[in-house]
Amino acid sequence: MRNTTTARPAGGLRRAGLAALLAVLVLTTLLPGNAAAQEITDPRYGLAPGSDGYDEGTGYTIPNADAETVAHNMRLLANRPKPAWSSAAGAFDYANIGSDLAFTGDYAISGNYRGFGIFDISDPADPVLTTTVNCPGGQGDPSVYGDLLFISVESTSARVDCSTSSSAEVFRGIRIFDISDITNPRYVAGVQTCRGSHTHTLVPDPDNGVVYVYVSGTAGVRSATQLPGCANPPTSDPSFNETSSRWRIDIIKVPLDAPEEAAVVSQPRLMADAETGRIDGLWPGGDHGPGTQSTAATDACHDITAYPEIGLAAAACEGNGLLIDISDPENPVRLDAVLDPNFAYWHSATFNNDGTKVVFTDEWGGGVAARCRVTDPDNWGADAIFDIVQTADGPRLQFASYYKIPNVQASNETCVAHNGSLVPVPGRDIMVQAWYEGGVSVWDFTDSSNPVEIAFFDRGPYHPTIFHQGGYWSVYYYDGHIYGNEIFLGFDAFELTPSELLSRAEIDAAAEAGPAMNNAQTQSRLAWEPSFNLVRATSDQLVRSGDLAPRSAERVEAYLERAERFAGGPQAKAAANHLDAAVNVLTAEARAGRVDRDRVEVLADHITDLADTLR
Repeated sequence: MRNTTTARPAGGLRRAGLAALLAVLVLTTLLPGNAAAQEITDPRYGLAPGSDGYDEGTGYTIPNADAETVAHNMRLLANRPKPAWSSAAGAFDYANIGSDLAFTGDYAISGNYRGFGIFDISDPADPVLTTTVNCPGGQGDPSVYGDLLFISVESTSARVDCSTSSSAEVFRGIRIFDISDITNPRYVAGVQTCRGSHTHTLVPDPDNGVVYVYVSGTAGVRSATQLPGCANPPTSDPSFNETSSRWRIDIIKVPLDAPEEAAVVSQPRLMADAETGRIDGLWPGGDHGPGTQSTAATDACHDITAYPEIGLAAAACEGNGLLIDISDPENPVRLDAVLDPNFAYWHSATFNNDGTKVVFTDEWGGGVAARCRVTDPDNWGADAIFDIVQTADGPRLQFASYYKIPNVQASNETCVAHNGSLVPVPGRDIMVQAWYEGGVSVWDFTDSSNPVEIAFFDRGPYHPTIFHQGGYWSVYYYDGHIYGNEIFLGFDAFELTPSELLSRAEIDAAAEAGPAMNNAQTQSRLAWEPSFNLVRATSDQLVRSGDLAPRSAERVEAYLERAERFAGGPQAKAAANHLDAAVNVLTAEARAGRVDRDRVEVLADHITDLADTLR
């Protein structure tokens, strides 16, 4: 069913930073393309560039990560160069681009147009490159399920044998590796698709012993002579609706005990108009009117994020954002489609943990342009936050607000919204996100109408004057830390640090969440076991919001401290008694009307659950 709604144009970006740090703009410095001048006090503005050389006009050759950096409420732990590819001309060769990330156990898998590298992150402050697999294909986006690694391939130069030989058969689609021996990945299968795989998403079905791979192909359609069944007839051709390889996704079914039998099982037309039967039933591409962006046509999905536990997926499909029912994973059904006149290219999506919101990103400029200059609109190249509302016709997407990092990047820095993931702080919706050379931003969208930045990290440009595509492709939270894949400078590891907007207890509670988020595009419900960190994180949030009086919080903390001293020893029962006393304090305060009853009950429940584990 076609359900199309439009987000209201922004009357001003609802984003905030730290009041003491992210200040307003005043006149002083010459702005690019503007005779006016502004003084910008955001510390990301005007960072000193790196010392990368320019080699006789042919491109950069030395990856120096020595540009000036600035960090706020987070800390860079380590930077490691990307894997060295013997067949790549130089570190800044566009055939040698670091792309997406996936995780398994103590390892991070770093995708690359040349193949992939595997970093041991058992010590986040000292990542070690343990394995390099040379298998060119682009984009090289990885995902992991169990002992299987899936890699997206879309380049026309990719070959079935991972070579670069023009005489070998072309390969475009999904490669599957066995990584039961993480130090020695073994190529076990490849599934060809008509448009290759720009990205892909895993939808596990462990009860039936399979995992589905939703393949998003955005490249040109291959000829039928190269891959039988592929077709690209003009829209005026009578066979258009039946045979066109555009306006669809490919779904691959992979038996977990026989991955070599993986095959395409369906090709759903998620962009079709149910009333007319036209497969090109969504946004045709073009301008939305004065003061808006020209938006790409919807003939493919760039990225799909699945949340199997709630039976939904969110798809960023070039010209539209989609909400999809995936309760039958072989036969997904579109529930809603939204437009946004300020979006040029719907790129990716992230659910919050409750499955009540979706963040969509706009890749304005395609990742190859400076889009965070002081002269750029705040709501172009940004995130759009949508609430998922329940209606008589089912769940629908309702626009709430935009979020974008401050427009303080230089004219020679690629900058636009890109890949990120949730930071699993209990009780809050927090996301960490890559902004190419705009760096890393950690932001809160618990109030979907008023997102707030919490932390950031940024480097200056690669070169003093010359524009060069680059920066962070992906930045994800995994197992207590944040990891980023910088397109040219390699693999970075970060930690969050306490601030007035994120407490030590919240950071520690996030590290206790499970299950681990192996793939950002396959979300699973995060849960927290009873712990002192969970209790303190919840208490900190209530104090910060004013929903728990400081006096009550102090009394509760005193009981928590006593309980923690007794916990784990022969006096565990005494610890539980102190926790019961903390609950009594909260109950009395709620009855007296001095605190927010509903939110305090959540804290009381967490304390009771913790006490029960100690009895």
